[in-house]
This record gives sequence, structure tokens and C-alpha cells, in this order.
Amino acid sequence: MSRRMDRAAFIDGMRLGVGPGAAAFVLALSFGAEAEARGWGFGLPVAFSALAFSGSAQFTLLTALAGGSALAAVTSAVLINARYLVMSVALNESLEGGRVRRTVHALALADASFVAAHRDDGKYDAARLVGASVPQWIFWVSGTAIGALTSPSPELMHTLGLDVAFPAFFIILAIDELRRSRRAFVAALLGAVIAGLLLLVTTPGYALLGATAAALIGVLPEKEETT
Repeated sequence: MSRRMDRAAFIDGMRLGVGPGAAAFVLALSFGAEAEARGWGFGLPVAFSALAFSGSAQFTLLTALAGGSALAAVTSAVLINARYLVMSVALNESLEGGRVRRTVHALALADASFVAAHRDDGKYDAARLVGASVPQWIFWVSGTAIGALTSPSPELMHTLGLDVAFPAFFIILAIDELRRSRRAFVAALLGAVIAGLLLLVTTPGYALLGATAAALIGVLPEKEETT
């Protein structure tokens, strides 16, 4: 892929990343406020957001540390982010270049960016992936900083309807992906079945983790359409 095409894909990715970035900003406000309320101060949650860049892992660690050991908290955060292993397998064949370039692309992996980078041929545009992650990272870190400084109450977030902005946006992303890909629809249906069955015997967190196994459908080769 030429540099011009890479640049165009990167810019397109940044455009696509503004929406989920704005939704992430709202969630980051909550994380910053909650971390400050638990005695983390200002610098620690901001640094954590800048380096980890993972809402699920950060909230899991924050909650687990309040009620258990550090080992249990770290283990929970690692487990909840295990979905990225599956996503990385699907992304691997689309990465190009040397180790440094591939590492940068892998570090930019985020849920919304993964969806934004998906192409109609089943592969992923790495430049668009990185571009989509840039505004999300900026929104996430700045939202954490503002949340830690202002400490908005959960009641205010609920009154303004901000507590549903993040999940609502991901529902929109999921619907768009399901409309474009039959394989994505099958994966989503299988994931829902797995989660439903696991909820009968375990907690929602582990049910969600188990449901990510359905994403392994993404590593199967696409059937070429015949004309």
C-alpha cells in the first residue's frame, strides 16, 4: 500500500474514531471521578488511562482492588481483556512491515477501531485502525483528567443520560457490522448463545469472556462469491 493510500486511510480512521472517542470521553469522566474518590489522586488515573487505554480493564482493576487483593485485581483485568487475543488473531494477516510497525498497529487495537478497520473482503486496514484509535486515546485520557479534577457525581451523569452513551454507541457499531457481514451475524448469535448458557452457571463477567470465543469465526477464510 502506498504512503498516499496509508495517509488517506489514516485520516479516514481519525474521522471514524471521533464518534466512539466522544462516547469514551463520557466513560472516562466516570473512571476519573471514581478513581479520585477511591484515593488515586489525579496523576495515577491519568497515567493509567494513557498507558492502558482500556476502559474494561481499568474499571475491573479499580473495582477489584477495592474488594480484594492486588493479584485478584490484576488477574480479573487480564481476563476481561482476553478478547484482544482473539481480535489479534483475526488482525494478524492484515499487518505489514517490520516488527516496530506491526507493534504500533497492535498497540492501537481497540474495540471501535477494530470495527472501523474492517474491510468488505474480510481483512483489516491497519492505517485506518491506528487513525481511529488516535482521537479515542485523546478523548479517553482527557476525559479521565477532567473527571479526576471535577468529580461529577453518578447522579448527575444519570440525569444527563451520559451513563448510557457508551453502550448505546457500541450497539450502533454492532448493528452496522451485522448488516455488512453474514459471518459477523453468525458470530454475534453464537456469542449470545454462549453467554446465555454460561450465565446459568457463572457470573456475567465470565459469561462475557466465554462469549468472545465466538469471534474465532473471524479467523475462518471467507467464501468467495461466484458470479
